Amino acid sequence: VDVFQAWCGPCKPVVNLFQKIRNEVGSNLLHFAVAEVDSIDALEKYRGQCEPVFLFYTGGELVAVVRGANAPLLQKTILKQL
Repeated sequence: VDVFQAWCGPCKPVVNLFQKIRNEVGSNLLHFAVAEVDSIDALEKYRGQCEPVFLFYTGGELVAVVRGANAPLLQKTILKQL
């Protein structure tokens, strides 16, 4: 989940990375979503930050968090969780 604030928007360059990985591993294993922190109370702790935050869930449980648009770290985290 790409967690963002309305004033800075979701991290669009990372969408290409997720699409690339999703094509490589299969569409059923990886799902990408965006969530605006100002409209979701459960994400309140991520408000006021200008860097993108990526939350990784498996089976409904938060399993990893990556702060910043660090493509190599995002890719490593995705592949590790898969």
